[in-house]
Amino acid sequence: MAIASEETTSICNHCGRAIPSSNIDLHSVHCVRNLEKCKICGDMVPKRQAEEHFLNTHAPVSCSLCSETMERDILATHKGENCPQRIVTCEFCEFPLPAIDLAEHQEVCGNRTELCHLCRRYIRLRERYSHDNNCKGVAAADNIAESSRDVGVAPERERRDHGARRRQPQEFSTRRLIFTIAITGIAVLLGSLFFQRKAGNDVVH
Repeated sequence: MAIASEETTSICNHCGRAIPSSNIDLHSVHCVRNLEKCKICGDMVPKRQAEEHFLNTHAPVSCSLCSETMERDILATHKGENCPQRIVTCEFCEFPLPAIDLAEHQEVCGNRTELCHLCRRYIRLRERYSHDNNCKGVAAADNIAESSRDVGVAPERERRDHGARRRQPQEFSTRRLIFTIAITGIAVLLGSLFFQRKAGNDVVH
């Protein structure tokens, strides 16, 4: 049984595609009549959509951020990745600013320092990541020192509290004594008035 040979192809002179040789004539007529090669990108586009293709893809447009003129199809990439006026954030302080100012800002911002709570040293922000990975710190020593301070503070606090507790009964006794003297004085005064009146009545009779 004979094996059918592969069908040969021919290149369309208009679009440059490989077309089966048996269909090349029909394809060529249709291709020339309906398709047009874009002079900018070389794509084959329908003739009725050629103007739309140019306006949507290749017509020059201005970036609304930096006013640079470019083809429309790269505008989105320009705004997201290349525009010097696109807004980016500082990696140290997360402050938003134009990309064109980022390098100068981070040069200053990265030299600011923050206290490392482990080793008690001031570290530049640009070095903070590597420092945090390598810092052994003195947290244990600080904890011991804080514990020692607490031990020294506790007895002092206890003595103050104890002294306050000892003073409370004395203050209470003083107030009670004053109150008792006042009541006694009032009672003596009332008694004196009572006996004077009674003595006066006895004299009259």
